[in-house]
Amino acid sequence: MTTYTLRSASPAKTRSDAVVVGVVQSSKGPALADGGEDVAQAYGRKLRPLLSSLGVTGKAGEVVKLPTGGTLSSPLLVLVGLGKEPTANAVRKAAGVASRGVSNAASVALALPGDSPELVRAVVEGYLLGGYAFTTYKKNGSSDRPNDVVVLSSGARRKEVTTAFEDAQLVARAVAGTRDWVNTPPGDLTPPKFADAVTAATKERTKGKGAPKISIRVLDDAELTDLGCGGILGVGAGSSAPPRLVELTYAPKGATKHLALVGKGITFDSGGLTIKPAQGMGEMKSDMAGAAAVVQATYAIAALGLPIKVSTFAPMAENMVSGSALRPGDVLRMYGGTTVEIQNTDAEGRLILADALVRATEQKPDVILDVATLTGHMVVALGDRVAGVMGSEDIVADVLAAAASAGEEMWPMPIPEGMNDRIHSSKIADLSQHDWIRWGGGLFAAAFLREFTAGVPWAHLDIAGPSFNSGGPWGHVTAGGTGVAVSTLVEYARTFAES
Repeated sequence: MTTYTLRSASPAKTRSDAVVVGVVQSSKGPALADGGEDVAQAYGRKLRPLLSSLGVTGKAGEVVKLPTGGTLSSPLLVLVGLGKEPTANAVRKAAGVASRGVSNAASVALALPGDSPELVRAVVEGYLLGGYAFTTYKKNGSSDRPNDVVVLSSGARRKEVTTAFEDAQLVARAVAGTRDWVNTPPGDLTPPKFADAVTAATKERTKGKGAPKISIRVLDDAELTDLGCGGILGVGAGSSAPPRLVELTYAPKGATKHLALVGKGITFDSGGLTIKPAQGMGEMKSDMAGAAAVVQATYAIAALGLPIKVSTFAPMAENMVSGSALRPGDVLRMYGGTTVEIQNTDAEGRLILADALVRATEQKPDVILDVATLTGHMVVALGDRVAGVMGSEDIVADVLAAAASAGEEMWPMPIPEGMNDRIHSSKIADLSQHDWIRWGGGLFAAAFLREFTAGVPWAHLDIAGPSFNSGGPWGHVTAGGTGVAVSTLVEYARTFAES
């Protein structure tokens, strides 16, 4: 297990197997960034021609290694590109690149820009997450990570910096936990097994003196039937693995604000009778990324001791094909009594979210945030690295500000007035779950969800694109489950508590 420490020390004199320094682009050529001044001084006039001969540019994503030959106390210097400006987001990505670049070193010193809480947080989160690896199913089930990582910061003795250093580790742990669940094969994370995993994780997070108190309730299919949760039951009807609804509550003493989190937990999505093409199912184990994110964000909020109440709802179902599966044309009665006509069984996520949203409104929160891998339309609109955010204007603005601070890319999307007519187009039920108009499907889905929020200030985060990285790693994002939205939710909760 890697040990992380924060120190105020010279990177040129720090003894470690490798020292990491940032490089920025400029009109005069590449230059070492803040944090690397002692290294630049140690090399003196040799530095600029050395960088030139190595082809160092400082562009984002660049990593260059060179032996120091005794110029520094560390035998290996690792240069990582920061682009033109060493912002917190640039530092976070560079730290992630560095983490993969020094995986064989037993000890590493990080001399990236880190003189503020924001930058130290970026260094720690970036390095921890950039080196993430899911090895559970590997024959050799351990990743080759350093034993000791030292974060060098001129502000290491300031309380706000040390707090940021510690908090970043908690948030990164929650993101990594989300990635673990998303990466788990769907046969090993059916709704009952997912609920069991959340139960076990909750017990682990709350044991020991001083641990936060988080209560958990798991509703099985019999209890969901008694409650009338038609959306969750309808989606799960085609699977031999029955659905679940997991509800978490973190309620610290003195909390005066209340945040509700709702996350989509489709553990595998075949599309149901509106079946997906074969190539469309390859990543559908990730359709529960929203549920994983809200649960892990709750753990982080509690571990940070934020003085707000959090009520979290994670509906879980498996959307499969069988003789008992939901049919197009069926009508479901949702929790709370609203009826919904089914048009497309591959638009199932909104159905389980609807039940959970109504459950959330009953707790009378000040704000509801839901997170879901909801629509392919949002991927078409924003690509695979940007999430769409819709809902109450002021809440959307606050979520976007939190995302910017957390280093996650999100973009506001509208819910046009015309969507109201489309979701009310059913001739036999209160709402239509879907229509076959080609355009604006992601906006339709948000308008549908809004019907179940009872006027509570709300935002919907559609993470269908950035929840799973099917390509190679970039910045602090590794292949597979990304853990997107966890950091944004925690940052939103932090600012919500302070407002």
